[in-house]
Amino acid sequence: MHIPWVEKYRPRSLKDVINQEEAKAKLEELINKWLKGERLSKGILLAGPPGVGKTTIIHALANDYGLEVLELNASDVRTGDRISKIVGRSIKEASIFGFRGKLILFDEMDGLDLKEDRGSVGEIIKIINESRFPIVMTANDPWDPKLRDLRERSEVIQLKPLKESDVAKLLRKICEAEKIRCEEDAIKLLAKASMGDARAAINDLEAVARGRSSVTEDDIAAISYRAHQVDMFRVVDMAIKARSFDEARRVTSLPSFDWESFFTWIVDSVPAAYGEAPTALFDAMNNLSRADVIRGRINRIQEWELMKYMLELMTAGVSLVPGKPKLPFFIKYGYPAKIRLLNKIKAMRQIRDILIKKLREEAHLGSRVITLEVLPMLRLLINGERGGHVISELSRLTGLSEDELRMALSTEI
Repeated sequence: MHIPWVEKYRPRSLKDVINQEEAKAKLEELINKWLKGERLSKGILLAGPPGVGKTTIIHALANDYGLEVLELNASDVRTGDRISKIVGRSIKEASIFGFRGKLILFDEMDGLDLKEDRGSVGEIIKIINESRFPIVMTANDPWDPKLRDLRERSEVIQLKPLKESDVAKLLRKICEAEKIRCEEDAIKLLAKASMGDARAAINDLEAVARGRSSVTEDDIAAISYRAHQVDMFRVVDMAIKARSFDEARRVTSLPSFDWESFFTWIVDSVPAAYGEAPTALFDAMNNLSRADVIRGRINRIQEWELMKYMLELMTAGVSLVPGKPKLPFFIKYGYPAKIRLLNKIKAMRQIRDILIKKLREEAHLGSRVITLEVLPMLRLLINGERGGHVISELSRLTGLSEDELRMALSTEI
């Protein structure tokens, strides 16, 4: 039976997980506290880009410490009721398979949808508060607004993108095990193309090398630059940390690059990167100001031939400024205030739509009547003396959490 190389060479122990020493140490510290009888008051949120080993490190940890992993991933239906049915009893009962304990893993939390997974965040927080076992979550983007409540109730552990040298070392090990002669230049190209994503690098190597005895640089030239769909945090980080004009400009070729969104992000992110270097900060913001002038001209009179100059100012104009400080590996960028506000309003409207639909089904009233008459009355009731009872009954009736109901009935929408 064919076993994909990603699975065949997946690390089974923490000692085999490469270049994540800080994350491994923190995880072991927390698990050792728990094994000694100290209850973990917070969940554990593992964050990092795709392919760095978030799920792998949890299973390796479980293997090392003799723990059972109970896993829910993005393909599961993750309503509050579903989570309660699957995990509810497990968080209080010992493993029936003889393990020392359990790790409850909620994988790919970015996949949560406020409409499809209603009540899920509230239920996971409830499980964190009640579980006798550690609750672990993974996310590519821990700063997503929909994860805010979970993030505040979790210990966030950041996993780093792998260095090219680490990925190359891993690929050499696989080639040796598979008895494949792979040119060093070919391995380096694969490592560079992966952009720190070990899973992608292994898949690329398998696609090219399976069934062959040797691999040359020419064999993998077609994937020498992998156009990942990367999140905006990564795009901004790549642009700011670029060390040449071509490297900075290359981010605009990513399929996930949206120049309008990028401008909003880069304006808010430059101060986080250059805050300790006022000269570099001034020059970068000055170049962004010039880019904004060009952007206005493009929008006003449709002179699209100016776009290349705007993009160069937005990318190389930020990364190649004089006096640029030595940047740390991890820079804590924040969501732009404008996008944060729009996301909040969108989330509130989605939950309100769910509430209106539920009330329409229960009361047999039209959406207009519910919006104009019922919701204003409910707002008054939840702020009255019996507000707690009203919100509790509404939660039971609709399946929404109390926090979601308060958001849906907010007058800020």
